[in-house]
Amino acid sequence: MQKVKLPLTVDPVRAAQKKLDYDGIIKAESLERLAESTQSVIRDANVTLSFDFDQRHLAFMRGRADVEVMLTCQRCQEGFNHEYSVEFCYSPLLKPEEVDEFPEAYEPADVDENGEINLIQIVEDELILELPQVAMHDEADCKASGNMTFGEIPVADERPNPFAVLKNLSK
Repeated sequence: MQKVKLPLTVDPVRAAQKKLDYDGIIKAESLERLAESTQSVIRDANVTLSFDFDQRHLAFMRGRADVEVMLTCQRCQEGFNHEYSVEFCYSPLLKPEEVDEFPEAYEPADVDENGEINLIQIVEDELILELPQVAMHDEADCKASGNMTFGEIPVADERPNPFAVLKNLSK
């Protein structure tokens, strides 16, 4: 199957009625917020989306996305490629006042005035949330991993305690 560019927005209820499935890409240059959170986005994001209804007749969108980004290692400060994927499940939040009764199985997706959700924003949010909190190479690949020591700190030359004189005064 050929991968196509995903639409910017989609009506999730209509898509669920048609049981639409998308297998497409989001161009790397469209992932601006992800690029700001990393050094760069190396390749386009591959995205698969499926729309359907659940037992309660709620429309939902289940999806998966994978991307490759360039991150800065927090140990050696050099860049490295990081490929990862995310899975998500959203349902349109048609009435914002009902957010408290929203099923826990789905993340609420805000709809615009036309009842559509922004696909690129949702996928980009998920990709940003899945970035590692502390980006690091594998220890075997990191240049700084050999410079780290754990355990006892070697004692430097013993110098007398400057407060030892006060100890004698209290006697």
